[in-house]
Amino acid sequence: MGNARAAGHGLDILTLLARRGEPLPAATIARELDLPRSSVYHLLTVLGSRGFVRHLPEERRYGLGVAAYELGSAYQRQAPLQRVARRAVDQLVDATGRNAHLAVLHGRDVLYVIEQRAPGAPHLVSDVGVRLPATLTATGLAMLAALPAAQVRALYPGREAFVQRAGRGPSSLVLLRRELQATRARGYAFEDGLVTPGLASVACPVLDHNGYPVAAVAVTYPIDSGADLDRLVGAVRIATEDVSRRIGGR
Repeated sequence: MGNARAAGHGLDILTLLARRGEPLPAATIARELDLPRSSVYHLLTVLGSRGFVRHLPEERRYGLGVAAYELGSAYQRQAPLQRVARRAVDQLVDATGRNAHLAVLHGRDVLYVIEQRAPGAPHLVSDVGVRLPATLTATGLAMLAALPAAQVRALYPGREAFVQRAGRGPSSLVLLRRELQATRARGYAFEDGLVTPGLASVACPVLDHNGYPVAAVAVTYPIDSGADLDRLVGAVRIATEDVSRRIGGR
């Protein structure tokens, strides 16, 4: 198999896994792409060595790896996302009088790409360019909750993947899944004091046309401020739906 042809087949495998949205057995991949099984196994091994595919031995299936997600996220982190989201974040600050920011997933971290401070509001650690563990932030939990379960499992294969702060935050995949289930049930992500003591945040994801989380928007407020949580969540939802619509998403 020539290099160009092999590269094309490798991209076909990634496209199939992305389109199906769930891990697949090698036999299914070979059948749907009309490729010899031996070639498929070789390509999966190469893609796996570079992090684009992850083997799930207990299920005998292959799913997208962290590198594939980071590649997609890198596209969304480009200027188009920041341009279309800036106005929505500014309007969110105006509507709530609270600090607001937009972040994207970068591996197991969130990377802040827009941060807008409300007049008189306290300074936050979420400056543009700052990275924080996704499991400790509202934006991170909002995006993780919208990811396929297999992708979350690929990001957090063991306890060593988790970071806690002052003994708080999920320390295992079981606990993370519980937190993500609660996030999906309430319809937004919530964090209180894990990033900055005394401050809480609520966040919702920005979804692309496949329902995939390309970013998340959050507002942050003092825990003891008596903030109207329903009002804040509603304003965040308006912002994320606006950004999603502008990038051709849901």
